[in-house]
Amino acid sequence: MKSFDTELLNPVVQKEIVDLGRKIHLYQTGEIDEDKFRSIRLARGIYGQRQFGVQMVRIKLPFGKVTTKQLLRISDISDEYSNGWLHLTTRQDIQIHYVSLDKTPELWEKLAHDDITIREACGNTVRNVTASASAGIDPNEPFDVSPYAHETFKYFLRNPICQELGRKFKITFSSSDSDSAFTFMNDIGFIPKLKNENGIEQRGFKVVVGGGLGAVPNAAQTAYEFLHEDLIIPFIESILRVFDRLGERNNRNKARLKHLLNKIGLTELLKQAEQERAALKSKTYKINRYAIDEPSIPQITEIPSVLIENNAAYEIWLKTNVFPQKQKGYYAASVKVQLGNLTTADARKLAGIVKKYAADDIRITINQGFILKYIRIELLPVIYNELLKINLADPGFDTTADITACPGTDTCNLGISNSTAVSVEFERVIKEEFPDLIFNRDIKIKISGCMNSCGQHGLANIGFHGSSLKHNGKVLPALQLLLGGGGIGNGSGRFAERVIKIPSKRAVDALRTILKDYQSNSLNEEKFNDYYDRTGKNYFYRLLLPLADLSGTVQEDYIDWGSDQAYTTEVGVGECAGVIIDLVATLLFDSEEKLNFSKENLSAGKYADSIYHAYSSFINSAKALLLLKDLTCNTQIGIINDFDQHYTSAGIFSFPVDFKTTVLQINKNEPAKEFAEEYLKQAEKFFTAAKAYRESRVDEKLNEEVVDEK
Repeated sequence: MKSFDTELLNPVVQKEIVDLGRKIHLYQTGEIDEDKFRSIRLARGIYGQRQFGVQMVRIKLPFGKVTTKQLLRISDISDEYSNGWLHLTTRQDIQIHYVSLDKTPELWEKLAHDDITIREACGNTVRNVTASASAGIDPNEPFDVSPYAHETFKYFLRNPICQELGRKFKITFSSSDSDSAFTFMNDIGFIPKLKNENGIEQRGFKVVVGGGLGAVPNAAQTAYEFLHEDLIIPFIESILRVFDRLGERNNRNKARLKHLLNKIGLTELLKQAEQERAALKSKTYKINRYAIDEPSIPQITEIPSVLIENNAAYEIWLKTNVFPQKQKGYYAASVKVQLGNLTTADARKLAGIVKKYAADDIRITINQGFILKYIRIELLPVIYNELLKINLADPGFDTTADITACPGTDTCNLGISNSTAVSVEFERVIKEEFPDLIFNRDIKIKISGCMNSCGQHGLANIGFHGSSLKHNGKVLPALQLLLGGGGIGNGSGRFAERVIKIPSKRAVDALRTILKDYQSNSLNEEKFNDYYDRTGKNYFYRLLLPLADLSGTVQEDYIDWGSDQAYTTEVGVGECAGVIIDLVATLLFDSEEKLNFSKENLSAGKYADSIYHAYSSFINSAKALLLLKDLTCNTQIGIINDFDQHYTSAGIFSFPVDFKTTVLQINKNEPAKEFAEEYLKQAEKFFTAAKAYRESRVDEKLNEEVVDEK
């Protein structure tokens, strides 16, 4: 296994990188099975691509913040290990594609030198904590939410309570009531609020829980109208503990928090969360409001002289891509990046522009662009000219002309039909045929390669997701059209409705039809969703029905955008979250590993973490033994109950009361040293007994086979 230069790294990170290299070796030699290894690599941001033998690596950038130094580092890594491209995501991450699995530990090591991680960027974990890209400069914000997003990211990174959840978990912070981070579609969302108590201004948040997109979108419900800032991290931890124990684990389509919320209700969810309070590491957690350094702003004494060759284009750019910050005298410039795809050469040039003329605090936006901050008004022409040189001065940021799209069938296993080439065509049509829409911030178009909504089509006024249709014994690429989605504000929103499915090659005509109809028949200043509500879903269905008629299908309809070959469906196994591992040996291996983690944390005085690792060992050992009886359960609490029914009640295992009482001591005791030590001892004792029982069953089976042979 390759030795890495990790002298400058945090020892925890160094250990993880070496451990990843070791586990890759064990996987390649057959000592770790495919399912187990998939779970391991996903939790380290390594995602299998559609193309055989290469990986997508997702780089986790909390609330989308990236410095010029980090952007240069990521660019260097893409050149060395990938294909010289970066992809900006709707979760404010950066992805690089076509990476060899063997190179991922080395890649991670190089990222870590600039304080960048891939840890928990994929898998059943707390994903990247997002926030409004304008946080800190938003004229309407009560206060900057960036430090809160940063502290949340830090607290839950490597936290044992969220390493192996039933499904991914998403957290966001909006900067104001306009809710530009779309809190209503996240597992937990926060909107900043101020409250005056006895003449003292208090900071807090409106909290919403249980939102999500995917094939079945669900709007979050309000948990608190005002939760004090010191209570937000304890609240997240308590919800995660409940989700870990009660959440679905077998059927991944039912495994998000939104399904648990709909099953037990908000009142019960909050009650269960309150019952976890005793076990929390921190009953209150004071956020360091100064956790993020003040951005470095270049001191420019001489303004370069520039010649704007097209003043009309510059004025449009100013109108659509620039806004005044709350800091007097400074402006922010938004950079539109088509499809979120950027060459490393252009990324380096962008970093150079920022170093000279803006604050060293670039923010990735959820519509796959950038925001550059703290630009003096006299430097805006300079910035524009420099961006123009690298084709990053396109106007229409976050307007109808700025289309969000996931990579779809370009690289993703789940992609059904193309979402990228068709998006480029959409933007061309808007620019050439509907030029006024470059100023329209009401109508948003979003497209995903499948129904899972990585392109956030469920939030769009006009959305599409990849699909297929059958006709005359053949399959042709299709797009499902959705209308009427979008944010309302202050934690509320609406999801787009499915209207009609059409062949992909007719999607541009569908977009033309919708936009022309809206322009011709909407009332004065009537917003698109209001027009959609007034006319109704059936109106649009009838309007677009001729485009769904397959009787006039031509050869072109059987070829997807961006391809010259006949369309075939090639959907692989999705890896948006880790798979369920049901192998007895693997579960017992996990149990032993968790016990080792528990011991390490106990020695380090991290008692809450030690306790949770011991708890995980209890669960994995019990699940392993239930599998010996061909019993599976879809929740941790179900595993606990089933173990008592099938093992404790049968007298095979004994406890002072029962297994459930032993295990659930976790949420009835403070995370103190004495309890951590005792709980670990009990978990070790149970693991030893479980392993011995399993080995005895294996021996019995072998003896039975010998007798049968005789």
